[in-house]
Amino acid sequence: MKKLITLLSISVLLLVASCGTSKTVRTSKRVIKGDWVLSSITYSQAGTYNTTLLNDASKACFEGSTWQFVPNNNTGVYAINNSSCSTGERHFVFTIQEVDAETSLYDFLLKPTNEKHKSETNQGFRLKLSALSDTAMQWQQSVNVSGSSLTINMNFTK
Repeated sequence: MKKLITLLSISVLLLVASCGTSKTVRTSKRVIKGDWVLSSITYSQAGTYNTTLLNDASKACFEGSTWQFVPNNNTGVYAINNSSCSTGERHFVFTIQEVDAETSLYDFLLKPTNEKHKSETNQGFRLKLSALSDTAMQWQQSVNVSGSSLTINMNFTK
């Protein structure tokens, strides 16, 4: 009976460990931790686009915004600093989901919240975390414009 309980306990521990976050995602959370600046926003196709990012503000308002990520509780805050925009802090929760460990591409889910990290709409934004290093990060969001796909590149520096 004692051996059966021990074996069952080990099986449960192995199951829990296998369901945990992958090493790649844990490493990414460690790298993303801290303060970032959204330095530029570019598009995959030339043109002038009137975009509202994260249902919040325009490209011009987001460029130069400051971001802080706290991965131990998957929360963060960003601040719009452009004085011609609605300035101030916005809170969010985020999740990094591994898509392909070989290419290091991830899905990044960002959900706007209030100061207590509660979402009023329970809606979020799925982005691709396409590049991440100790000093640079890039998010990509694909949108449909007049029937064709457009990728918005959000480039961060640390």
